[in-house]
Amino acid sequence: MNNFKIQEFPPEVIKELNYYVYRLIDPRNGDTFYIGKGQGNRIFEHLKCSISEDDDEETFDLKYQRIREIMRSGLDVIHIIHRHGLDSATAFHVEAALLDAFPGTANKVGGHYSNDIGPMNAYEILTRYKAETAELKHKIILININRTVNDRDIYNAVRFAWKLDVERAEKAEYVLALEKGIIVGVFKPLQWNLARKQYFPEFENHTNKRYGFVGEEADKNIQKLYLRKRVPENYRKKGASNPVKYTYKK
Repeated sequence: MNNFKIQEFPPEVIKELNYYVYRLIDPRNGDTFYIGKGQGNRIFEHLKCSISEDDDEETFDLKYQRIREIMRSGLDVIHIIHRHGLDSATAFHVEAALLDAFPGTANKVGGHYSNDIGPMNAYEILTRYKAETAELKHKIILININRTVNDRDIYNAVRFAWKLDVERAEKAEYVLALEKGIIVGVFKPLQWNLARKQYFPEFENHTNKRYGFVGEEADKNIQKLYLRKRVPENYRKKGASNPVKYTYKK
């Protein structure tokens, strides 16, 4: 019986697995294209979801796109359980470490703890722990761009595409781009739109669930308040994976 043909585990196997960390591999080239953590039959759920075309968010998701391409080629996704028999906290750490080791995956955000204790060079370590803490005086949206800043400039990395409350976002005075807890970009949003090609020509997909903004760099006085400073501790909750945070209520 071939491993990649299995579509679910029986109860006695699930009992032994406890929490586990897994990889999805493209059989066409051996690439690991997704890393996850779960219990039970979580590892197989992505295949089932990819078959449904009802939710445009699934169409947007690169993971589902990759699975569909593999299926259309007549092959099957390879499912690898990298570690099992773990507790939840350990599984989060293993998942985060694998995401650091496989930076080209289709995961939308980094793993838990990636923003707090993920890979940093010596300069980044020094900056993170010696930088002055910013005093956030405005209505601000904080957005972690840790996994995209190397691929695009900071403005294009921070401006799309995010799951957020657009009415709440429209009240923001500034958007701060964060990398490993340090503010690396300060922008004034002028308009929020759905993440579609008509609003963002460089965006390859479209969705009814994610938004982006058109904006400009904040003026020098605002930049001086925030740029290269550290985000306050209460906005750097360990283990948080949501890249978007607000400094104000609705």
